[in-house]
This record gives sequence, structure tokens and C-alpha cells, in this order.
Amino acid sequence: MCNKRLDVKEIMEIIPHRYPFLFVDYIEELEEGKSAVGYKNVTMNEYFFQGHFPGEPVMPGVIMIEALAQVGAVALLSLDEFKGKIAYFGGIRKAKFRRKVTPGDTLKLQVEIINRKGPAGIGKAIASVNGETAVEAELIFAVGV
Repeated sequence: MCNKRLDVKEIMEIIPHRYPFLFVDYIEELEEGKSAVGYKNVTMNEYFFQGHFPGEPVMPGVIMIEALAQVGAVALLSLDEFKGKIAYFGGIRKAKFRRKVTPGDTLKLQVEIINRKGPAGIGKAIASVNGETAVEAELIFAVGV
């Protein structure tokens, strides 16, 4: 396990996402090709709060899933064999949304690659706030060009 913290510039060297679609502020733990733990500091300045929902800001579930996928992509694309490539969604299974995420929350994003065959596989993903699960899912991925 690498306990070196990756800042946002280092994350952008690994995955191609940029504002306004980069949803990971930093990586706290990284085991290349196996797992990663990252964080998203949720603020009222997020563009999606303009319409989701006026007067009741709630982080969209699909954005939480995307944030988890980006953390999983950091774990995968940090492998030498995948450097410079893109990880694509192949599917989402068993997604359960358990808690609202609102401005002021820090979203902990944990992804463990539980099955991989070549450039495809499955990641077990959990996002939580203060130890309370917000969403969990299995993310199916394929690494492409």
C-alpha cells in the first residue's frame, strides 16, 4: 500500500478528467492495480447544486458513482501497462444509495478491484461520510485507448 498522498495535479496526470467533471480532490492511499482511497470535499459551489435541488442541495447519486469510478481509475491507470489510457464504464451492479450527501460533507471514496482479466474487471466501491455509507456498488470497467 502506498500511503503517499496524491494531490489533484498528480491525479490529473493519471486520469483525463478535468473541471467541471473531476470529482476527486486527493488520494490518501493507493495500491496500484488493486485499490485506492480518495476524498471529495463537497461545497455549495458545486455546479450541480444549482438545480439539484433548489433549496435542498443534494449531491446526485450518479455523481457519487462517477467519483468512485474516478478513484478506481486512478488505481488501475497507475499500473505501467495502463499508463496514458482511459478506463470506461462497462456497467454498474448492486448500487444502493443509503444517505444524502450535502454541502459541507467530505465524501470518502474507496474502491477495491475484486476481479480483473486483462483490461476488464470489477471494482467494489463504497462512498461514505463520517463512517456512514452513502452509496455502494460494483463497477464494471474496461480499459481502452
